[in-house]
Amino acid sequence: MGSQSLKEGPQNAPHRALYHALGMTTEEIDRPLVGIVSSYNEIVPGHMNLDKIVEAVRLGVAMAGGNPVVFPAIAVCDGIAMGHRGMKYSLVTRDLIADSTEAMALAHGFDALVMVPNCDKNVPGLLMAAARLNLPTVFVSGGPMLAGHIDGKRASFSTISEAVGAYNAGKMSLEKLQEYECKTCPTCGSCSGMYTANSMNCLTEALGMGLPGNGTIPAVYSARIELAKRAGMAVMELLRRNLRPRDIMTEPAFENALTVDMALGCSTNSMLHLPAIANECGLTINLDIANAISARTPNLCHLAPAGPTFVEDLNEAGGVYAVMHELARKNLLHTDCLTVTGKRVGEAIAPCENLNPEVIRPVDSPYSETGGIAVLHGNLAPEGCVVKRSAVAPEMLVHEGPARVFECEEDAQAAINAGGIHPGDVVVIRYEGPKGGPGMREMLNPTSAIMGMGLGGSVALITDGRFSGATRGACIGHVSPEAAAGGPIGVVKEGDVISINIPENRLELKISEEELAARMAQFTPQEKPLSGYLKRYAALVSSGASGAIVNR
Repeated sequence: MGSQSLKEGPQNAPHRALYHALGMTTEEIDRPLVGIVSSYNEIVPGHMNLDKIVEAVRLGVAMAGGNPVVFPAIAVCDGIAMGHRGMKYSLVTRDLIADSTEAMALAHGFDALVMVPNCDKNVPGLLMAAARLNLPTVFVSGGPMLAGHIDGKRASFSTISEAVGAYNAGKMSLEKLQEYECKTCPTCGSCSGMYTANSMNCLTEALGMGLPGNGTIPAVYSARIELAKRAGMAVMELLRRNLRPRDIMTEPAFENALTVDMALGCSTNSMLHLPAIANECGLTINLDIANAISARTPNLCHLAPAGPTFVEDLNEAGGVYAVMHELARKNLLHTDCLTVTGKRVGEAIAPCENLNPEVIRPVDSPYSETGGIAVLHGNLAPEGCVVKRSAVAPEMLVHEGPARVFECEEDAQAAINAGGIHPGDVVVIRYEGPKGGPGMREMLNPTSAIMGMGLGGSVALITDGRFSGATRGACIGHVSPEAAAGGPIGVVKEGDVISINIPENRLELKISEEELAARMAQFTPQEKPLSGYLKRYAALVSSGASGAIVNR
């Protein structure tokens, strides 16, 4: 439709009257109407600087001849929501964000959009909206946080999470824990490791929807303000060329994003978000595609929590485009895909050399020949499950142990804190999936407690819920079908032996087929009393294996 249909001719005088009520001049009204979707709020550290980013975008749009108008999108801080009922409301906001952006954009006839997200569900929610609306769109995030500094070492949000486990195990004093509390998150921005927010902001570049640096320029750098101005100017060029998100987010572009995902060692949550974004583009990404791409893609980066480097280091090493430059050396990318730079991938990444082979391993000298994420199958996860292979200790890549079964995150956390989990155990947390949670809570607190207690090399955790990007260790999520949907995870008994073989992509419950069939025949999933948005969400959401897509 576009804004012209709302602005031109005598019949649209009432619309123009309302534009004048906003203080717009006739000259502004005549310009293309560009919506700036602002995720600014004062509760999310990754969003507290977005007012400055939005103002820079406004200037860029205006300099390039557009009429910028800001409207909001919500965002939840996963860290603040972690470990209590608030986490049930994290993943579910992805669809609220997409739906509300669709409503605002179409109700007001915007010609183009600039999306200004930063944190976990906000980025994929707005990418979903961009695909659905298919208006010329550019993304510019708020940027990553700088790493903290403690005792001469750098730290991040996963550091403070694991410090709590160390304190509970008597390995850290309260005074030292308080020091960690004050020093691990020193600036605004999305938390400083390759967690979900930074993963998705980097993958936005790989998809072609963000300018170079979108995922890596730190939030507090002035270069971030420059990037925002350029994003405002770039969207006007996309509008002039009529270049739209579905022209950019094609099937080859999603293969590029998955390839970069594997090279960077991104959060396992990307395995929820990329399928959901692709779905809005009319495309299907399944977990088997991810395994095939992982099999041919070397893992080039070990950023926190997998290793000692941070997103600021990736930025100094050349950023996402430098990683893509390395991958292109082995013809692992579709270089003819379009991007919001106005160039195709091959041309855009050509000058972006790897400036630090300690941060971005050369493609012929990777951390591993296969990607950072693995999808496992077996009788415990017939539809699949996901693990961040690059963050698993070598001794835990193959593991067998007795199941310690819990019906919710809180019960598992209490057992871990009480010292009830022992080396060799496989912690099973169920009824935390998209339907069963509902909302598929992240399990950062249990995994961090296990790591902080020194059990990361001997204890595994599996769940039909999911994990924070800050999680490391043998932590396997998205087990599908989930318990609430009648999946086999719902019939695991205390003491059952569970076999994990990440190199062979297998997750097995070591009981006979006959025994499993008998248990399944007698199994009735638990039902939780629900109300409000969570009740509606649970009724409509699909499996974690398909991206927890809300079926309309």
